Amino acid sequence: MNTIKNVCVYSASSTKIAPKYFEAATELGRILAEKHINVINGAGSIGLMAATSNAALEAGGTVTGVIPRFMVEQGWHHIGLTRLIETDTMHERKQLMAEMSDAVIALPGGCGTMEELLEIITWKQLGLYLKPIVILNVDGYYNPLLKMLQCAIDESFMRQEHGEIWQVASTAEEAVDLLYRIPVWNEEIRKFAAI
Repeated sequence: MNTIKNVCVYSASSTKIAPKYFEAATELGRILAEKHINVINGAGSIGLMAATSNAALEAGGTVTGVIPRFMVEQGWHHIGLTRLIETDTMHERKQLMAEMSDAVIALPGGCGTMEELLEIITWKQLGLYLKPIVILNVDGYYNPLLKMLQCAIDESFMRQEHGEIWQVASTAEEAVDLLYRIPVWNEEIRKFAAI
């Protein structure tokens, strides 16, 4: 069983999305806190990022937010987190979040969230990130992206083995349970990087 102490959560900052997404984010934050898992996220003060953070903190958990300095200067950061780390760039932010984590869970989100998810999938494909990646597919939100990823495999842009890079959960509880069961990969995956 994997040792999971820190989970990086990718998620939306939108405030206009349906309540079901906020419910999933809140449930995820609460479950992670109850399991004594530190939440790592982008330190946003609104949207699903804030919902996850607030739920974790309210349940007695901890949250580490990582955010570029320009966003802090805009006042976009959550001021009540356990730890706030400022970075110089977005790239540094994403790298640090990955380095600090024992796993990744992606909640629904827009371009930023999907870009983070696809980047960490790419890093795992290249053997740069070997830990569990779970897509929390709330009410089928990620179905079009999952279909596109399967299309990439079917059309030989990716190998069949690459379909094991991520796992899909429909609830927060299932997502967290998967973290303990997904095998941690080793750098041997690099032999599958080229088609």
